[in-house]
Amino acid sequence: MSGGIWVIIETRDQKPKKIAYEMLSLARRIANQQGEEVAAVLLGSGLGECAVELGQYGADRVYLADDERLAAYTTLTYTKVLADLARAKSPRLVLSGYTVMGRDLMPRLAARLGTGLFTDCTGLELDGQELVFTRPVYAGKAYLRGAAVGTPALATIRPNVFGIQKTDTNRQAVVEPVPVDISSADLRQVIREVMCQVSARPELTEADIIVSGGRGLKGPENFQLLEGLADALGGAVGASRAAVDAGWIEHRFQVGQTGKTVSPVLYIACGISGAIQHLAGMGSSKCIVAINKDPEANIFKLADYGIVGDLFEVLPELTGVCRELKAQG
Repeated sequence: MSGGIWVIIETRDQKPKKIAYEMLSLARRIANQQGEEVAAVLLGSGLGECAVELGQYGADRVYLADDERLAAYTTLTYTKVLADLARAKSPRLVLSGYTVMGRDLMPRLAARLGTGLFTDCTGLELDGQELVFTRPVYAGKAYLRGAAVGTPALATIRPNVFGIQKTDTNRQAVVEPVPVDISSADLRQVIREVMCQVSARPELTEADIIVSGGRGLKGPENFQLLEGLADALGGAVGASRAAVDAGWIEHRFQVGQTGKTVSPVLYIACGISGAIQHLAGMGSSKCIVAINKDPEANIFKLADYGIVGDLFEVLPELTGVCRELKAQG
């Protein structure tokens, strides 16, 4: 079947990432207004069980490209398979997460298909028959709304912006195998090994709660204060560019224009002044709490709640209260 809305499913440990469910829910909502089909596009190896589950989150069909050469993501192989499939099936819209993979894959796919790409979208709606996308510009100071021109329209979606619909365990998707036609020219990159750092905390871009620290922490040893609060809340730890540049914490924790873009339910900024580059990465958080001893700090202009005080006094108190409430259930 041709047409419809496609969602490119990104996986981790043979399971869809949270953003996949968010995009399926979004696609289902748009498709229901037009009577269109939602298709999940799944590339990898040994993902048969994963394909069955996607129907419960809104997919009518799952295009499954199952091949050992797709077990690890590489730009050229994934682009080739997706471009071939898109030319054969002619989707109206293709969605991917605004993740490391999505930011690498979608521009190349757009070039292959000769179409445009909306990136880091925080809104998607139908205006009559037109697809209208909303995305932040000028480091989040303004929002741009634009309509898709050409088919297919391509977009990357910011994680944690759209909700996930309740699972329907009785809903099943049609699984359609996809032929994988990859030549040696497409295998110029070969992944020999993937090394992962295991953590009990959620991944930064998928976390509902993030506790971030900046220059106000004064040194790497004080990040344990953030870790204590994050663990009490079941959240992730983040950092400003100043903290990363100082060598206090690894770059993978950086939130901001040159780091990761996050949209948690709760963002707690500790000792972060609020430079525009940082605000660009976390400005779409649902609730922002700022802790800073400088009442004139720029972060307070964006914060929903502010605590003017010494974070070395505030954080232990806040962590203790959170632990007590958690113990009470």
